[in-house]
Amino acid sequence: MKRIILITGGARSGKSTKAEALALSLAADPVYLATARIWDDEFRERVRRHQERRGPQWTNIEEEKYLSRHNVAGRVVLVDCLTLWATNFFYDLEGDTDKALEAIKAEFGRFTDQDATFIFVTNEIGLGGTSDNALQRKFTDLQGWMNQYVAALADEVFLMVSGIPVKIKG
Repeated sequence: MKRIILITGGARSGKSTKAEALALSLAADPVYLATARIWDDEFRERVRRHQERRGPQWTNIEEEKYLSRHNVAGRVVLVDCLTLWATNFFYDLEGDTDKALEAIKAEFGRFTDQDATFIFVTNEIGLGGTSDNALQRKFTDLQGWMNQYVAALADEVFLMVSGIPVKIKG
């Protein structure tokens, strides 16, 4: 039976740790679908630390955009994270939020059409002040709209606050 779980929160709020623990509580062999695009050495190190934290029970898949290329039917799959996933569309579509959101929704629908348990990690980047950078404001809008879209479809939504999960839907 298909199930969608969204885990959101600020930077270093414990989102990935919560998502990994949840996935392991639901399956002995979950799928970890990482959406990161390696931009620089510092980010490469972040990715390495995330990979190191996961054990051999994980099936690891790296996919920047086209999640639906991967058959995860019948599996528990953790997608980390929607923010980086949206960044890839936003960047490739030259900052066009309308086109990016349309592409994201279409790909999300194709991917979640599979009968699986999906755990999505995302960031609440709009909780702070309004940026003075126009590009950042556009991306914050895209991220917020995408989060609303996924949360509306989700069976459960958790907000991570200082490492504590607060269930806000389901």
